[in-house]
Amino acid sequence: MLRLNVNGQERTIEDVADDTPLLWVLRDELKLVGTKFGCGIAQCGACTVHLNGTPVRSCSVPASAAAGQKITTIEGLATGDTMTALQKAWIEHDVPQCGYCQAGQLMSAAALLKQTPNPTDAQIDTFMAGNLCRCGTYVRIRAAIHTAAKAAKGNA
Repeated sequence: MLRLNVNGQERTIEDVADDTPLLWVLRDELKLVGTKFGCGIAQCGACTVHLNGTPVRSCSVPASAAAGQKITTIEGLATGDTMTALQKAWIEHDVPQCGYCQAGQLMSAAALLKQTPNPTDAQIDTFMAGNLCRCGTYVRIRAAIHTAAKAAKGNA
C-alpha cells in the first residue's frame, strides 16, 4: 500500500510495486491524466510534476520515493475554476499548438516563477531547457512567462 499527498489530498493506492514510476500511479491509478508520458527517460519534460514545489520528471521517480512529499500535478496548479496568472498568460499568448507538452511546460514555468519572480530571457531559457516542445512554441512560452511575472508583480 502506498500513501501519497496529491494536490492537497491524501490518496491511498493498493497493490503498487515500489519501483512503479510516479507517472503511472498518477495516470493509471489516480486517473490524473494531465501529466503526459513523453519519453520515459526524463529527457522531454512532458511528465513534470512538483515534489514539495520542485519540478521533477515523474517518469523517473519511483512512486515510493514520493510518499510523504507534497505532489502537485497540472490538475492542482489552479484553485478550483480559478486559473493562475501563468495559465491565463498561456492562453493569452496562444502557447499550445498540439498541447502535448504543455502540462510539463506549465509546471516547470510555475516553479521558475516561484523561484525567480521576474526572470530574464536567459533565466527562462536555462530553466525551461529540459522541457521540449516539438511544435517550437518557445518564443510564446517565454512571452507568457514574462506576462505572468508582470501580472503577479501587479497583484502583489
